[in-house]
Amino acid sequence: MPMTRPVHFLLLILCSLPFLLKAEDPVFPGDPAAILERTSFQTAKPWSQQGNLRADVAMIYGIGESMAERLRSWRDRGYRVHLMTGVSWGDYQDYLYGRFDGQNHEDNAQTDRNGRKIGHGGDVYYICPAENFGAYLCVGVQRALDAGVEAVHLEEPEFWARAGYSQGFQREWQAYYNKPWEAPHSSVDAQWRASKLKYYLYRRALQQVFNHIQAFNRRTGGNVRCYVATHSLINYSHWCIVSPQSSLAKLDGCDGYIAQVWTGTARTPNHFRGVRKERTFETAFLEYGAMQNLVRATGRSVWYLNDPVEDNPRHDWTDYRGNWESTLVASLLQPDVWQYEVAPWPERVFGGSYPRSARPEERKAIPPDYASELQVVMQALTDMKQPDVAWDCGTRKIGVLVSDSLMFQREQPTPSDPNMAHFYGLALPLLKRGVPVTPVQLENVTLPGFLDEQRVLMLSYQGQKPLSPEVHPPLADWVKKGGVLVMVDDDKDPYNQVHEWWNKEGANDRIPRLDLFDAVGIKDIDFTKEPASMVSVGKGAVIWLRENPVQFALSAAADARLAEVMKIAAGKAGEVWKETNYLALRRGPYWIAAGLDESVEAEPKTLTGRFINLFDPELKVRRSIPLTSGTRVFLLDLDAVKTGEPRLLASACKALPVKRNRDVAQWTVEGVGGTSAILLISSSRPPRAIQLDHQPLATFIYDEAEALLYIRFPNEARPRDLTVEF
Repeated sequence: MPMTRPVHFLLLILCSLPFLLKAEDPVFPGDPAAILERTSFQTAKPWSQQGNLRADVAMIYGIGESMAERLRSWRDRGYRVHLMTGVSWGDYQDYLYGRFDGQNHEDNAQTDRNGRKIGHGGDVYYICPAENFGAYLCVGVQRALDAGVEAVHLEEPEFWARAGYSQGFQREWQAYYNKPWEAPHSSVDAQWRASKLKYYLYRRALQQVFNHIQAFNRRTGGNVRCYVATHSLINYSHWCIVSPQSSLAKLDGCDGYIAQVWTGTARTPNHFRGVRKERTFETAFLEYGAMQNLVRATGRSVWYLNDPVEDNPRHDWTDYRGNWESTLVASLLQPDVWQYEVAPWPERVFGGSYPRSARPEERKAIPPDYASELQVVMQALTDMKQPDVAWDCGTRKIGVLVSDSLMFQREQPTPSDPNMAHFYGLALPLLKRGVPVTPVQLENVTLPGFLDEQRVLMLSYQGQKPLSPEVHPPLADWVKKGGVLVMVDDDKDPYNQVHEWWNKEGANDRIPRLDLFDAVGIKDIDFTKEPASMVSVGKGAVIWLRENPVQFALSAAADARLAEVMKIAAGKAGEVWKETNYLALRRGPYWIAAGLDESVEAEPKTLTGRFINLFDPELKVRRSIPLTSGTRVFLLDLDAVKTGEPRLLASACKALPVKRNRDVAQWTVEGVGGTSAILLISSSRPPRAIQLDHQPLATFIYDEAEALLYIRFPNEARPRDLTVEF
């Protein structure tokens, strides 16, 4: 995700500060479960008290000369270590100015139609990745391999849609298409071709680096893994960026993704019922869902990023906290994913003061209760691999098909809707009714079993196109076996006429919808002239709404009309239509829930039982939780926790068990320096004595009625023994 670029001399200064590791400092004992790599964070700095999140993995950012030293400072503290580095931008001036290979490569900076280089601040430019840039990245990555990283994350392969005018890009066009470059804004065909080339160039660059790492593994017998840290397809499309996305799963040596979804992406405004505004929870839910569908049925894994702050420093802590809770809940509502990047740049979370737009004396450091809440949640995220799940929500098994080509139609001469209403117009009417709609990756429908969980699919070729004819036969088979396809399209998208496979590179005027309908076995004459018509096909059906999907985002009447069609589609697919004003999911002993606004008029759902809301830094017991509009909760169900006493239920620090029997429980504890720890322990007996670091500790409360013990103390960024005697 975007960051303020590291400044090397500041890193050198940091290396001399007294809070860095000294040889005599104790090291946190190894957590056997860390081999699962459940949680991680990224940092460009050496180990520090403020960055000491005690996640399983520290991802060290950047391939500069100080990388090995920074990496060592984290590994020496007991962290597993990965490398993360930008693949499209970074402090890569050695490459730009010829210090790498003796040749100046400034003409490979991404450039817009006015000749301006597209940058990330100063002379940190987005790169048009020539093969020599891939070679440059390999040299930097080799430093990390030599330093002993366990995995490499290449971040943000991004080519701006408004770019494509540099000399470097023009050379790549000539080589790829074997014809002279065309200005991307000159025609829809030129824009489409430019986007396809951008898509290819970053896939090629990533494969270069992955090949280098795989060669290193073969040479050394190692097992360094390769991941791509990337925004969602939905966000890249909305922000007018082209990135390889689903095609990365076809790269040799790609082990998976980090889904870079956070407040900054999810707060991008969209339309629903004609109102344009931020809908952070709903947007994040759809973004995380899109990322999960990149890997489903591929054997690859995905980590979900959460960010307790965000890149924009002008907001206050109330804004950051509320939006973080919304995005976190959205991520937890994807039960197949259990690995999390719990923070980028933890130093800016626990060491930053906001809002930066305020006068210095008015800026505030992180509120103590938020610092505790964050650590409680970060520790709970290590326990999300829960096979027992159950939904409480609206009708399930409904998806919206999305293609990587959503990114290809975002610029002149005729860009698709700037607010992505061709997507949100289909997805939000369902999600706002409590239907956990899933973005379904069109390029993956060829994978065996990929569509098995879907009963109804929505599709439009407005704003996107099928990249291959191979996707239509599996869709047709799915319909014939009982699926219901709802096609929403008026056939008027000018990109229907680009030179592609469906019209034999411009030889005729066919459009991709016709190819799909041919594969299904229906013709236009099978439909009446009504706005929405359904035709049975085998055990399933096709419904065609001859409308632009953008319209369904622009009025309440259109929203309601689409919902009625989806109710018919669900019934045809054998699913009972249900609308709710909330989403709730049980994952083992945890409940994750969100109350929805702009939703169904009904009394709010109320969860009853004995719960701890992990967003509550006091960890108080609650017996009734109404899911009113805007509510976000991450609950531990005390009645669902396995028996066994004493038992640690939640903690605002890392607490690694050392000893437990009837009379004594002992943990090694460590957290972010300067924050407050709270531990919640179930016990049917009150404590006889508590010691922290072999000193008596009196800051505890025993709740006899609930059989719960609360222990509080200041966190320190060093391991200490906590002993409770009963």
